[in-house]
Amino acid sequence: MAITPIRPKWPGTMTDRERFVRQMHYAPVDRCFNMEFGYWNENFTQWPLFYENGITNNQEADIFFNFDRIHTISGRIWMNPPFENEVVDETETTKIIINADGLLAEVPKDGHDTIPHFIKSSIQTPADWQRVKEERFRRDDPARKVDVQLLKELHPSSRDYPLGVHCGSMIGKIRDMLTFQGLAYAIYDYPEMVEDMVETACLLVEDFLDQVLGHIDFDFASGWEDICFKSGPIVSVKFFKNVVMPRYKRIHAKLQAAGIDLWYTDCDGDVRPILPYLMEGGINCLFPYEVNSCAHPGELFSKYGKELRIMGGVDKIQLGSGRPAIKAYLETLVPLVERGGYIPFCDHRCPPNVDPDDYLYYLDLKEQMFGMK
Repeated sequence: MAITPIRPKWPGTMTDRERFVRQMHYAPVDRCFNMEFGYWNENFTQWPLFYENGITNNQEADIFFNFDRIHTISGRIWMNPPFENEVVDETETTKIIINADGLLAEVPKDGHDTIPHFIKSSIQTPADWQRVKEERFRRDDPARKVDVQLLKELHPSSRDYPLGVHCGSMIGKIRDMLTFQGLAYAIYDYPEMVEDMVETACLLVEDFLDQVLGHIDFDFASGWEDICFKSGPIVSVKFFKNVVMPRYKRIHAKLQAAGIDLWYTDCDGDVRPILPYLMEGGINCLFPYEVNSCAHPGELFSKYGKELRIMGGVDKIQLGSGRPAIKAYLETLVPLVERGGYIPFCDHRCPPNVDPDDYLYYLDLKEQMFGMK
């Protein structure tokens, strides 16, 4: 089905690619890059704005709202093959499943967005890890070979949108595989096993980068960790500095050699305790930067200056608090957009409690404040 945008694209004199690259390098732009991070699954069934127009996912929503285009490519840089999803038990309201990460998990039958209750990991001991590593983390797996020519055809150097290369996860996906509690125990019970997991994750990313860097003209790098919550990181700062950061440095060296100097990672929660080591490792942009569990983005800019960039940082709580609250919060972001290195959007998926009419007001206000003058 063809999607008809509900609103015109913000006018501008630059391509999306030129605008993004200049804005994230503190250079003058015609207007702010216009994007959002997306929406909870429930939004597509609860917001008339979406279901009356046949919008069922975030990709369709981006077209529907006519946002600026941004794209990222990745390879098979994690477990392959994943575990097969399997239902092992169920109650009236929940299912007990084995998920793609090999976790025994309890999930709601109605499919609403929530963090699953993880019961047990498939990896309990170093012997378990060795078995899973041999079966699912082979570096010589043919599926890890990238069709570089196809990617070059899909994303030519003449494109008008920014293109990123995904650099995976050094510890967040390991948390997914072990569970929060399982990782906490494993770091102390089996530190060599955990470090081998981190090394394996790094090697798979390096193998992917070696295939694509120098052949495709990338504008940025991306990553995913999600290893922080409202009280800080779920691993010790010492572990992060000594085990995770050195792997970032290796990846960063490859990115630098290919001329890529912007690297964001998706990490929720309070990142401040590990931010110095993220930055020392080469990650210089936060995404989608949550406010309530951390701080107003202006606080981090005051501390780190133009060494740091931020994408996100629009407080979702204020989006659900009515129009005066939305306007008041966006006004605090005006000087940050004007200084550069900052792209404002909702600080995670927009939740369904936000009134869709207020959301349209928010999009209109963004254009008034951050669009062409």
